[in-house]
Amino acid sequence: MSEKGITYKDAGVDIDAGNTFVRMIKPFVKATSRPEVISDIGGFGGLFSLNTNKYKNPVLVSGTDGVGTKLKVAMLANRHDTIGIDLVAMCVNDIVVQGAEPLFFLDYFATGKLEPEQGAAIVKGISEGCIQAGCALIGGETAEMPGFYEPGKYDLAGFTVGVVERDAIIDGSSITVGNTLIGIASSGLHSNGYSLARKIIFDAMGLGIDDQLPGTGRTVAEELLVPTKIYVRTVLNLLRDFRVNGIAHITGGGLLENVPRILPKGCKAVIRRDSWTVPPVFRTLQEAGAIADTEMYRTFNCGIGMVLAVPEKEADEILIRLSGLHEEAFIIGEIAKCEVGSESVELV
Repeated sequence: MSEKGITYKDAGVDIDAGNTFVRMIKPFVKATSRPEVISDIGGFGGLFSLNTNKYKNPVLVSGTDGVGTKLKVAMLANRHDTIGIDLVAMCVNDIVVQGAEPLFFLDYFATGKLEPEQGAAIVKGISEGCIQAGCALIGGETAEMPGFYEPGKYDLAGFTVGVVERDAIIDGSSITVGNTLIGIASSGLHSNGYSLARKIIFDAMGLGIDDQLPGTGRTVAEELLVPTKIYVRTVLNLLRDFRVNGIAHITGGGLLENVPRILPKGCKAVIRRDSWTVPPVFRTLQEAGAIADTEMYRTFNCGIGMVLAVPEKEADEILIRLSGLHEEAFIIGEIAKCEVGSESVELV
């Protein structure tokens, strides 16, 4: 048989580059391993042996998410080493609010032309995120799709599975009138509202990726690429010693859309806007874009990454614990009775 003819590489898919990429990321993947992992990278599926002796009635909790148009900022800046932290954060933060400990993580990385160094930087960030969350990176998919993505462009998706005891699931049903709301500070924009942020910064303000972003003391790239904070270890620490009735991860939709997701009927969240210091980046965006307050609070986290509903008598001790965990936290409001037809979040 003749060896001549069109090859897969000629069509834009480089199998050798893929093999090089796998070799490059193996140390990053290995660094995230947990005792329950019983497979190595390269298999058709990741194997994880759940220690059922550790639980009475375990419930698996799954989550999936992406990074959104924050990816465009990473591409503009040609900085790819932290975007993987965002990917992990958006998934694990969603399941820990239900009381689940993240166990393992998988990623999907799609690109027009695989550049092993770029891909390795991305997976290094995913690995760092998994280490921060305490979960294992047990597998993933790298899709090289010439003609679908432009060279240098890529997309990411993440998937995580965690576990919680059935009687320890946090679903907000135990939230009652009089509960205190504690907000844990975000690290910045996290991974939400970037389409609006980019429109304001690049179009309305006319800034470039390496220009200084007014009020922040950072360049546009430095500010917009601050990784999403991973709250897993903090939340699990609190759950060991305190009663937490509900937790909301403040992602897309901001405080106005996410807090109501955990509120039982008859309850509303009264949030005091002057109870925490809003980071400068949000002030800059609001002023430059002439954004209404309501739009701000339903698009961005505005400095609060997690909201906890806790018994009033435990609030002060929880704040002390959070300080000991090096988290900045605030009492931002309380749960009040909700009249029929009224808003479930009241900003005062």
